[in-house]
Amino acid sequence: MPAGGLSEARTEEQRAALIEAGRLLFARPCEFFYASQRIDQLPPVTGPELAFCGRSNVGKSSLVNALTGRKALARVSHTPGRTKQLNFFDLGGRLTLVDMPGYGYAQASKSVKADWQGLMFDFLRGRPTLRRVLLLLDARIETKAGDLAAMELLNDAAVAFQIVLTKADDAKPYWLRKRQEEAEALARKHTAGHPLVIATSSETGLGIPELRAEIAALAAPG
Repeated sequence: MPAGGLSEARTEEQRAALIEAGRLLFARPCEFFYASQRIDQLPPVTGPELAFCGRSNVGKSSLVNALTGRKALARVSHTPGRTKQLNFFDLGGRLTLVDMPGYGYAQASKSVKADWQGLMFDFLRGRPTLRRVLLLLDARIETKAGDLAAMELLNDAAVAFQIVLTKADDAKPYWLRKRQEEAEALARKHTAGHPLVIATSSETGLGIPELRAEIAALAAPG
């Protein structure tokens, strides 16, 4: 089985094996275990970690719930900017999922935005077991300045990131293709960018098996 995920799969058998590994990983229990609003309150570093990053209301919580098959594991809020802390979830003892504070919602004050960016950067730079950040972009709309700034922040922190398009079920096919091509081009512009962009829908399940497969390649051995 290729160690690099779906982008390294050369045959249908390898791809199927990766998809199955992802299914088995997310069949394990996933439980919330820690929340932190300050960098000096982080839990001890243990095994590999994977973080979810994106604009407020991009669908981070919905995606976490879809991946884990849990309807309310991560809190889904209709109020942008509600999540103001780092939330940690243990996935079967093999991987820690980190839900990062959302960025870019218009009602946040400059001081709050600065605090969030500072927490994000300090966390990204200071976690040696952080394997990758999934950077979520809304498939329905154009890439925002905050998304580009997040890519620069991740690149400056030397943290590998992979772009995931959310809410793809609500995007027209031609527009989704355009967004996919744009996201791939943006990833290529950054040293830390992963070449594979995955379009997902928490509503229909589009892309969920593929994303699980990518994540499974980062987990500790079972």
